[in-house]
Amino acid sequence: MGLFGDDFYSTKVSRRAEPEQKGKLQIIRPGGRGRGRDRWQNPRKSRSGFSSTVKVAVISSVISSIVTVTLFSFIMQPASLPLANAAGNGGGGTQTAQAADPYDRIIQAAAKVRPSVVSIVNHKTGSSLSMEDSALGSGVIFKKEDGKAYIMTNHHVVEGASDLEIVTVDGETHKAKLVGKDRVSDIAVLSVQDDKGIGPAAELGDSSKLQRGQTVLAIGNPLGLGGTLTSGIVSYTDRILPVSINQDGVYDWEQNVIQTDAAINEGNSGGALADLNGKLVGINTMKISDTGVEGLGFAIPMNEVMKTVDSLLLNGKVSRPYLGVYTVDLSNPYAPLDDEQRKDLKLPSHVDSGVVVLEASGPASEAGMKLNDVITEFDGQKITSTLDLRKYLYDKKKIGDTIEITFYRDGNAEKVSVKLTDKPE
Repeated sequence: MGLFGDDFYSTKVSRRAEPEQKGKLQIIRPGGRGRGRDRWQNPRKSRSGFSSTVKVAVISSVISSIVTVTLFSFIMQPASLPLANAAGNGGGGTQTAQAADPYDRIIQAAAKVRPSVVSIVNHKTGSSLSMEDSALGSGVIFKKEDGKAYIMTNHHVVEGASDLEIVTVDGETHKAKLVGKDRVSDIAVLSVQDDKGIGPAAELGDSSKLQRGQTVLAIGNPLGLGGTLTSGIVSYTDRILPVSINQDGVYDWEQNVIQTDAAINEGNSGGALADLNGKLVGINTMKISDTGVEGLGFAIPMNEVMKTVDSLLLNGKVSRPYLGVYTVDLSNPYAPLDDEQRKDLKLPSHVDSGVVVLEASGPASEAGMKLNDVITEFDGQKITSTLDLRKYLYDKKKIGDTIEITFYRDGNAEKVSVKLTDKPE
């Protein structure tokens, strides 16, 4: 069936009409009566019949034109609506009302967010101040207050910096100062003392309202190409990825991320992930780069980012409870203990998971813990890995709390209570 239905609109020409019409396109509306009869009569035999047929054809043409224009106007009308009316959910996310042409919305959203995205130049300690010897990344202006501008980015973008600069979309360079950074969440905050020439602060969205399949934009400085825009969809809203903070092959944290297939490359880190309302919904942080892998990029959700940002603005750091143990997993697949090492621990045969203390300091040392103690429980809850240990401390405890630790020493189960403190500088 065509747009108007085959029984209403047809491009077929009656064979009896061909000599008279000389191959021109015909619009024919079948009659209501005499369906089995030929549609055309011999004009020599009936002029009135020919006249009626012409009238029907003309009327049909007019009706078809009116319907076509009406439908075209109806279809194209939403494209003229402004961005603000396209998705009035106010939260930053769900595209329940796609009122405008999606390509127009991408253009408008990019125009809104792009001035808030900057390139970050990290002049690392011991290097010259030339661009060739510097690391490049991205950042997003999220606040302008008292003549200062504040930029959020990734911790790994500013790590090891001796000097930091930001470059606006207009090409202006400004010295930046590190306000604070947090390695666990991979978030850092910079400030610029004079906000003249700095773009507007980005509008923050609600990352909890993101939906799979929603269109998002990634804006940043990939490979030094500042202001680059890519687009894609949200592939997954709350992916949990294990992270090795020290890059030693041991997973010691889990990062909650937004998965997207928008192209993210080296230098995009710290840049904006925005929705079609031009609201910031995430900070781009990493991608999976391997043979045969495409479209696996990740961003930290904005709601998670702002928890860290608020703490960095207030204290210059994120305060978390500190136990003071450096550990290795008893069942670490990347660095498994050999038979002799296990023999030295003198563990009972039923103890096959936990964390081995390699070094104790601070609260743990004061409580008497030492090398080769094997921690198996916190407050009666099983601890099987360094990841479990850290997540329990950060999610369940706060500074000043007391924690009961069950551990094995020389084959004997022991318990000790430790008061958690803030990690020293």
